[in-house]
Amino acid sequence: MRLRLDITKLDHKLSVAGQISIDDITEIATAGYRSIICNRPDYEGGGNQPGSEELEAAAKLLGITFVYLPIRIGSIPTERAEAFQKLMIELPKPVLAFCGSGMRATALYGMTQQNVQGDPEAQESVVATCDWDNAFDVVVVGGGSAGIGVTASLLKRRPTLRIAIIEPSGKHYYQPAWTLVGAGAYDIAETVKSMADIIPRNAEWIQIAASGFDPEHNRVHLSDGRVIGYRQLIVCPGIRLAWEKIEGLEETLGKNGVTSNYQYDLAPYTWSLVKELKAGKAIFTQPPMPIKCAGAPQKAMYLSCDHWMRAQCLENMDVEFNTATAVLFGVADFVPPLMDYVRRYHAKLVFNSNLVKVDGNKKIAYFENKGNDGTVTLEAKPFDMLHVTPSQVAPDFLRNSPLADSGGFCKVNEKTLQHTDYPNVFSLGDACSSPNTKTATAARKQIVVVAENLLAAKEDRELTAFYDGYGACPLTVENGKVILAEFGFGGKLLPTFPLDPTVPRKLNWFLKTTVFPWIYWNGMLKGKEWFACPGKLR
Repeated sequence: MRLRLDITKLDHKLSVAGQISIDDITEIATAGYRSIICNRPDYEGGGNQPGSEELEAAAKLLGITFVYLPIRIGSIPTERAEAFQKLMIELPKPVLAFCGSGMRATALYGMTQQNVQGDPEAQESVVATCDWDNAFDVVVVGGGSAGIGVTASLLKRRPTLRIAIIEPSGKHYYQPAWTLVGAGAYDIAETVKSMADIIPRNAEWIQIAASGFDPEHNRVHLSDGRVIGYRQLIVCPGIRLAWEKIEGLEETLGKNGVTSNYQYDLAPYTWSLVKELKAGKAIFTQPPMPIKCAGAPQKAMYLSCDHWMRAQCLENMDVEFNTATAVLFGVADFVPPLMDYVRRYHAKLVFNSNLVKVDGNKKIAYFENKGNDGTVTLEAKPFDMLHVTPSQVAPDFLRNSPLADSGGFCKVNEKTLQHTDYPNVFSLGDACSSPNTKTATAARKQIVVVAENLLAAKEDRELTAFYDGYGACPLTVENGKVILAEFGFGGKLLPTFPLDPTVPRKLNWFLKTTVFPWIYWNGMLKGKEWFACPGKLR
């Protein structure tokens, strides 16, 4: 009888398969299998598969012996191989062993074929050979927009690739909408989905944090001690919000008038503060670069001021924007229209001013101000509302690895996004060293470049796709209007539409609030590369 399942017969006693369902058990019984070994841990990959207890109950009804022997992805402990070998002696034959893809069951079979009983050196050798080196064609570190998007694009091109995504979080967030949430213009619940629903169907989700890289041996180390092997690696774990760099901030976030649209649970608090505040001092901050979405700190100011203006209380507000940078925005073409709104809202700009300490109980913010002569002075400023953009750094496990550049980010050729030292490593998103703006729109373009170049490298072809530094920053200057800033390396304007990009438009607001989120969830994360064609190297 031919089964729906893709079953591989290893010998007359044992066959292996990928994940089975409740419905498959009837066919397994009809095919003559008398025992089933489950090597996949329950709820691995987000819980999409049936639990072992459900499968066992269904198997017993059909007279099949069912054994749960979970093997986590990574090095296979010797005692698990010994337990598997014992089962193969005791269980009624033939036996069907399964896991997510059949690879772990196959590796266990290989271990049982070696005579390791009473031989510690042989045991050590077996464990080493089962470190899962090259078990995955591609390992993707990070399940954010870059990681999910590039995985989907790769599987669209090569459905047979074995890809693992290393991502500890059970949630996936659409962060570009948090600025809108902080202005009461978007529902926070619409910005989050279960990671299990986002992971591409044919990818393996390893829900644990990465702890380090060993590119000389093509390995990723996990925080629980496991080691994952790869043929090619994609590094995109994002950027870390370093709240701890501002003294006293972590203790007062979410209370005492201190908030940030850079965190899911704080964006609604921003809107609560804006609504309730009718008079007083509102301070908005921006730290030194790099940060993700460099326009977001001032977007929070513009939308807050727009609300206060509509509520006819802006004249009672003292609004101040303190930025550690020397300019309002990094692309000069957009500064004049932004300055029009700064004047419209009567906001004070303070350049070269970096927030270093917050006393939440006393509602005082401390700034280090750098003068023209290089001297630094400390200034205390009272506030009624403080919107903080935290300092941001590369994740520690990347910064302390051989893959990092001097700034801690993954060192790549800025055009091909291939690592400059390890040709089987690529990087994109906020964690890569390319000098572009760190935005989801940048990742959308980078995804295609990495997908095409990684496959070219895999097939020993010349890398031809190149990244032009594209990034977009929809600057929400008022509720209902957006300046759609699109640009590439060197501040070159790269507008998608044949319209003056420096003009605030209602159309852009519609794109920001409606079209872009839809494209994100239904296009970018599903391998649909709309408006993302890369350039080609000659």
